[in-house]
Amino acid sequence: MLKSATPKSLRWQRAKQSLLARQTDIFLSAARLMGYLWWDNTIARRFPQHRNRRAQWLVGTLLDLGPTFIKIGQALSTRGDLLPPEYIQALGQLQDRVPSFDADDAIAIIEAELGNPLYTLYRDFDPVPIAAASLGQVHKARLHTGEDIVIKVQRPGLDTLFDLDFRVLRRLLRFCQRYLPWTREYELEAIYEEFAQVLYQEIDYVQEAINADRFRHNFRDHARILAPKVYPKYTTKKVLTMDYVPGIKINDRQSLEAIGINVKEINQLGICSYLKQLLQDGFFQADPHPGNMAVSPDGCLIFYDFGMMAEVKSIDKDQMVRTFFAVLRKDTDQVIQTLMSMGLIEPVPDMAPIRRVMGFVLERFTEKPIALQEFSHVRQEVSALFAQQPFRLPAKMTFILKALTTLDGVARDLDPQYSLLEAAKPFVKSITLAKGQGSSIGVLTKQAREYITYKLRQPSATERLIQRLEERLEQGELEIRARSLETDRAIRTINLALKSLIYACLTGFLLLSGAVLLVGAYKIWAFAAFGLAGLGALILTRSLINLAIRERISRLVR
Repeated sequence: MLKSATPKSLRWQRAKQSLLARQTDIFLSAARLMGYLWWDNTIARRFPQHRNRRAQWLVGTLLDLGPTFIKIGQALSTRGDLLPPEYIQALGQLQDRVPSFDADDAIAIIEAELGNPLYTLYRDFDPVPIAAASLGQVHKARLHTGEDIVIKVQRPGLDTLFDLDFRVLRRLLRFCQRYLPWTREYELEAIYEEFAQVLYQEIDYVQEAINADRFRHNFRDHARILAPKVYPKYTTKKVLTMDYVPGIKINDRQSLEAIGINVKEINQLGICSYLKQLLQDGFFQADPHPGNMAVSPDGCLIFYDFGMMAEVKSIDKDQMVRTFFAVLRKDTDQVIQTLMSMGLIEPVPDMAPIRRVMGFVLERFTEKPIALQEFSHVRQEVSALFAQQPFRLPAKMTFILKALTTLDGVARDLDPQYSLLEAAKPFVKSITLAKGQGSSIGVLTKQAREYITYKLRQPSATERLIQRLEERLEQGELEIRARSLETDRAIRTINLALKSLIYACLTGFLLLSGAVLLVGAYKIWAFAAFGLAGLGALILTRSLINLAIRERISRLVR
């Protein structure tokens, strides 16, 4: 009789976690990551396949380390200012999926938290979870009053694991600040504080219930935006009880179209709801992946998870209208000013790099649908910009970028040709034509007039090319490059020869050191030196072979 294989236990799932063991796991993983990043940026700079392998290793390591690091990895998937493009791409696919825990454990937590036997609390309870993640799992049930509900139960020992992980991360942060001065420019302290605050809020189900009620209140006048009702009587820090609101997964285009739902309309609804959250309410869901959103059979948009919510300063309606038309006019300064007023961009002495990124985005994406290949291009452009003129995004921007990029992926799944500005127009219309907002209508008229004037005075393609050339000359972007293939080959050969010389010197030094230590009766250290010398000899041999091959190719080309 065949037996199913038992899933491999991950490091974070150990029954007992000691501070020393956990610290060893995390410090070693961090040291390996730093080593890999150094190697990729120096030795293997021209080999993207190496970076891809390292990126996949990072994803596997984060999954192995557990919930804290899965969430951190997902947040880092937007930080092109911290990691190379290959790592960003791999982290963007990091899925928060782990095996469910035992139903008996879930029942024990429910009974301990709510202070009553399970069937005193609920008429029915399904022991098989309908969803599971690293932080908890969801069971379907029914109240004695007849309402169908879902119960979200926190994974056992999660708060203890978070406490342990953040103690270790604090120590790692102090170590980096003390012994690795170059890490200070990345504002790791602010990033740490932001992550800690958001992740601790996410495992507090009372806070999630408050967030859900606030979200429902913000959308009380929007009949097509649904959020499940919370039952406070059956909710604690580790147990959350909400209405059961079934729906079709938002990225399941085939099923939506099969029941006659217009996916473009759903895209419009989703984009407008997020613009309202971000710009009008200043309170938004920071993790809008397909598991957290669904569509009801009558075409309403359902939001489920309110654990990871974030806040920004909301801006008034007039400012929103100005910003919208600034995007249409490609007015980089106005858009940056709005982002600065919301606290999403920090003012720095040299704003040129930020203007360049914003100008690139506005130029590419305002008048045509957003394409996947365009995002690949902009990612490379932004990464190159970070390397040339690095600037750091505020920590809170991480969650906004994560939300917007995830939402964009969902929108493209539904409609690959969707246009962000087209989808946003109903939101702008709604805020400008709202009752009692006469001043907004005046602002709208003024901005619309300015936009029409801008379009009429828009220069021809040749004039735009000359204008762009002048801007690039002023900003020092334009460089005249003369390249010679022969010179390039000679430089590469010299570079390889210098590396071989360095390897030869190191190998010789290690051999000499081993001999001296052996004479001095330090046998263990001598053997260690000989071992390193052997490794150096292997690297030297490989380098010499590469040098010989390059010389032969050069002769053949001549």
